[in-house]
Amino acid sequence: MVEAFAVASGKGGTGKTTSTLALGMALAADHDVTVIDADTGMANLLFHAGLDDVEVTLHDLLVEETGTRVDEAVYDRFGMSVVPCGTSLAAFEAADPGRLRDVVADLAADTDVVLLDSPAALGSKSAVLPVVLADRVVVVLQPTIPSLSDGLKVQEYAQSYGTETAGVLFNKVHDDERIDRVADQAERYFGGETLTTVPDSDVVRAARRAGEPLLAHAPDSVAAASYREAAAAIDVRDGDEDDVAARFRSAVVPETP
Repeated sequence: MVEAFAVASGKGGTGKTTSTLALGMALAADHDVTVIDADTGMANLLFHAGLDDVEVTLHDLLVEETGTRVDEAVYDRFGMSVVPCGTSLAAFEAADPGRLRDVVADLAADTDVVLLDSPAALGSKSAVLPVVLADRVVVVLQPTIPSLSDGLKVQEYAQSYGTETAGVLFNKVHDDERIDRVADQAERYFGGETLTTVPDSDVVRAARRAGEPLLAHAPDSVAAASYREAAAAIDVRDGDEDDVAARFRSAVVPETP
C-alpha cells in the first residue's frame, strides 16, 4: 500500500513544515512514512529535523549529472524516512523539478505514506508539482479569511489535476470562537473535513529551535495531541506500488499554474 499526500497552504508562515513532520510522526505509529521536503526553492525542513549538516539532499537527486542514488538522500529520523532539501541557490537553479516524479516513484516502492512538504505559493513548476503528484492534499491554514482564500486556491488547482482533499488543518489558533466561525466556512467550501485545530504554542517554537519535530520535542503537549488527532482522522488508502510509481513517472505538469 502507498498513498502520497501534499501538505500545502497557499502562503508562507502557516506552519506547514511543522505540520508535515508532526503528521509524519503521528502516522508512523501505524505506517511506514517517508517525508520529502519538496520546497526546493525555500527549503527548511532540514532545520526542523536536525539534518542541517547532511551532505546529500533532494537537490542532488534533481541534478542528473550528480549520479546520486535516491537512497543516499534518505535519512532515518524519528521513526520516519526523511528526504531533506538543501538551501543553496545554485543547487536550486541547477535542479530539474521534473525529476521529482522519478524520486517519488522510487520512494513509493518501499513505504506506506509519502508526505510532500510543498512550497507555499503556486507560482512555478517546482511549486505545483507536489500538489499534482499527490493523491490527496492536506491544507494547512490559519483561522483567517485571507488564509482560507489562499487554501481554496490550492484546492481548486489540486482538483483540476484530480488530487482530492484529505482535509483542512487549522494551525496557530488563538481564539476558539473565531476558529468555530472560520471552520464552519471551511466545511462548506473544502472537499475534506476539518482534521484538527492546533493551538498557537511556545512549545512549537521551542521544538523548531531545538531542531526536532514537535512530537519528539514535546510529545505530551496539547499541540502534539492535536496532530495525533489529525493523523487519526486520515484514513490511509491502499494503493499498488507499481501502479502508483507508474502514475508518478508519467505525470504531466504545466510550466506554470
